[in-house]
Amino acid sequence: MADERAFSLKIITPDRVFYEGDAIMVELRTTEGEIGVLKNHIPLTSVIAPGLLRIKESDTEVKTAALISGFVEILQDSVTILAEVIEWPDEIDINRAEEARIRAERRLAERADKTNLKRAELALARSVARIEAAKK
Repeated sequence: MADERAFSLKIITPDRVFYEGDAIMVELRTTEGEIGVLKNHIPLTSVIAPGLLRIKESDTEVKTAALISGFVEILQDSVTILAEVIEWPDEIDINRAEEARIRAERRLAERADKTNLKRAELALARSVARIEAAKK
């Protein structure tokens, strides 16, 4: 019997369908902050910020991914994520993510005139999201 709390979740990237199935809750970070989505959520469209995506498929099963950028459309019975970049933990090169984190932190600490601070902050957020997802 299907869970009556479930809604349809589809995550699409430019090169593949990353995820397609039912979920009872989805958590992600938008440019406005963290958001949790349950069935019958108010319709909403938002820009995604780098962070963890948590897909609760059942009371015992939760999948985690690093969601870096894209858009989310939330309807009462479905959620669609158009992701520019998203990775499952086993797809993440943890050493590369750590090196990116170190580079971004160094750029932010130096605050050189030519350093684009917003770009360095985004690089840091992306690397931290990947590291957190890889450790799950």
